Amino acid sequence: MCYRSALDNASTIEHSAVMRPFILSALSVGMALRLVMQTHAAEPPLRTRSAVEAALSKESSKTSRPLNIVLIASKQDHGPGEHDYPAWQKSWNALLSRAERTTVTNAWLWPTAEQFTNADVLLFYYWNHDWNPEKFAQLKAHLQRKGGIVLLHSSSIADKDPEALAEQIGISFQPKRSKYRHGELDLILAKEHPTTHGLPASMHFLDETYWPMIGDLKKASVLATTEEEGKQWPMVWTYERDNGRIFGTVLGHYITTHEDPFFRIMILRAIAWSVREPIARFEPLTTVGVRFKD
Repeated sequence: MCYRSALDNASTIEHSAVMRPFILSALSVGMALRLVMQTHAAEPPLRTRSAVEAALSKESSKTSRPLNIVLIASKQDHGPGEHDYPAWQKSWNALLSRAERTTVTNAWLWPTAEQFTNADVLLFYYWNHDWNPEKFAQLKAHLQRKGGIVLLHSSSIADKDPEALAEQIGISFQPKRSKYRHGELDLILAKEHPTTHGLPASMHFLDETYWPMIGDLKKASVLATTEEEGKQWPMVWTYERDNGRIFGTVLGHYITTHEDPFFRIMILRAIAWSVREPIARFEPLTTVGVRFKD
């Protein structure tokens, strides 16, 4: 028994010595493959100055009245650079505060009663896990005062009863019923609208898609779509009700999307459109801090 054990141990040691170079080689190959994958990973597209300038309105950006904008966010709920609501709130507060006759305040999870009273535009970017009738009533009162609402990315998700949320904002999504995909996509303009006027008919993005949506598309106006599973699905829409205007988009998963000048044009215009202001009111902010391709 001792002799056999010694032979087995010797065989094991010899086998390990022989296999070690192959194991190290395999590990090296694996590390190299991961490095290559990281090196060739998709990156957010950069725009040329000429393309952005061509997309900007030729209308005057002169302000006509004071505006109060509330940015609503929550804690970050994804990885680095994803759903970074606090970073967005900080950067967009600084960005919008550069505009003339514009007051920008921040809200955490939901606007205060005072903010609802003073707000012209409510700009949401966070996953609200607590949509309820009381919140819907506050949104309705805001819209009845001809207030505007802009919803970015996860703001259109309802954990429960997405039909009720869709009645409020036009289109909704739910994790259990809607699919999602992170990656490259082509945003296709579906119709002419002041918020998308002059933008390329097809825009390449690196972001996230949701589909299928929940809601009555006869009530919502779909402005842009993208293809998933061989079908075009709404990614940008507007919805008008109770004297007010709502603009929503699925895009905005990555913080880099909020720095994209084409995306900025849409959102800056949406803010103005939602309260019937000149569409180009905030367009001078489009290129602030933007990195161009050329």
